[in-house]
Amino acid sequence: MPLSQTDFDPSEAAITWKVLSDAGLDVSFATPTGQPAAADPRMLTGAGLGPLKPVLMARRDALDAYDAMLRSPAYQHPLTYEAVAPDDIQALILPGGHAPGMRPYLESPLLQKLVVSVMDAERPLAAICHGVLLAARSLREDGRSVLFGKRCTCLLRSQEMAAYNLTRAWLGTYYRTYPDTTTQEEVVSFLRAPGDFEAGPIPMLRDTPDKLDRGFVVTDGNLITARWPGDLYNFGQAILRQLKP
Repeated sequence: MPLSQTDFDPSEAAITWKVLSDAGLDVSFATPTGQPAAADPRMLTGAGLGPLKPVLMARRDALDAYDAMLRSPAYQHPLTYEAVAPDDIQALILPGGHAPGMRPYLESPLLQKLVVSVMDAERPLAAICHGVLLAARSLREDGRSVLFGKRCTCLLRSQEMAAYNLTRAWLGTYYRTYPDTTTQEEVVSFLRAPGDFEAGPIPMLRDTPDKLDRGFVVTDGNLITARWPGDLYNFGQAILRQLKP
């Protein structure tokens, strides 16, 4: 699980980590510097979210999972992106996040090369939210994205714009990682056809271990994609199905 050095979404990393760890799988981490990463503090504390804090910040289950993940030896001693050997990867998991510190992760040539290697080896690639954008930007030698010809989903334009419009009066472009386009629009631009993008049902409630029907995940071969933290328990289960058939 490569992470942005700063500003990654704590829910998307930690709940995925917990689902896999609870199933007995080892999850290793990588960061640009080889030092532990730091999640988006606003998602951890709700600072600055105003009356929307209960809706937008990480839930209690995610905060508990994040605290546990921080204490894990693998998290405290990550690899560098450069040190990750493609042949050693059973699955590659790409969490998202929207704050400005995510840009180096989303634009990393090292990670994009790693994504191509994993997809070409037909090993599981699981991406959620902005993590799908990193996957979409990963181009093979023919110039096509690894998502070309695949069905997928990601953070919806409606979700991104709603969060932005509800908070822009005091947070500015905090929810617009790239103000000139939305995550969905850029991801779709890399697909073979717009119809290969699946928006799923209207994302209203977040899923839980006993309410998986609230979540939505698209699995196409070795590619697993999801939209937002409300899909996380489904996302984790989809990864487990690939690794523990």
